[in-house]
Amino acid sequence: DGTYLMLYTQWNKKTPRLGAATSKDLVNWKKHGPIFQDAYDGKFHNIASKSASILTSVKNGKLVITKHNGKYWIYWGERHVYAATSENLVDWTPVVDDKGELLKLVSPRNGYFDSDLTECGPPAVLTSKGIVLLYNGKNKSGPNASKEYTANSYCAGQMLFSAQEPTKLIERLDKPFLIPEASFEKSGQYPAGTVFIEGLVYHQKKWFLYYGCADSRVAVAIFDPAKKAK
Repeated sequence: DGTYLMLYTQWNKKTPRLGAATSKDLVNWKKHGPIFQDAYDGKFHNIASKSASILTSVKNGKLVITKHNGKYWIYWGERHVYAATSENLVDWTPVVDDKGELLKLVSPRNGYFDSDLTECGPPAVLTSKGIVLLYNGKNKSGPNASKEYTANSYCAGQMLFSAQEPTKLIERLDKPFLIPEASFEKSGQYPAGTVFIEGLVYHQKKWFLYYGCADSRVAVAIFDPAKKAK
């Protein structure tokens, strides 16, 4: 309906919480408070929560928020990937397991680039093959880290979830598709190396991926589907 949604991290100097804000013009925003404050009588209100990727699809040449079975979906989480649903975009209900605890969809893997964190990034995209989730994988330091990538570095990965069952993981890249290479991606506030993907835009039939560089700069990577990969 022309409404823009921003899912952001609220910080009270104690606990990070996901919050929601909406706008009609991208200039004036209305905050709606923490997104989990009412679900399950506030059970998950005081947990640390951040990094939400809302389900979208390409319509009329641009990314728009889309529903699955009548509900909006987000993937969220820093160490693990979780999910939540909503009927109004501002009040969200986390997906839980049969014990009433947060359902872990994806977790870090020892020996891989995402051995420490699997943190959600840009909006998830519904495609003909399933739901693509781009995420930020952090490598550990020590014996369980990947030896191919710098200890404590952030690289970008991809996951594919079922379009019919958004909590069902189908496939996951074993190697990142974006790694710190340029000098400005390996200096500044995070010299271990960081490409931290955050924003995704579909414009003029090209994909623009915006990412943070060592917590010091913002850059963009462009993918043109019309050009075949070499």
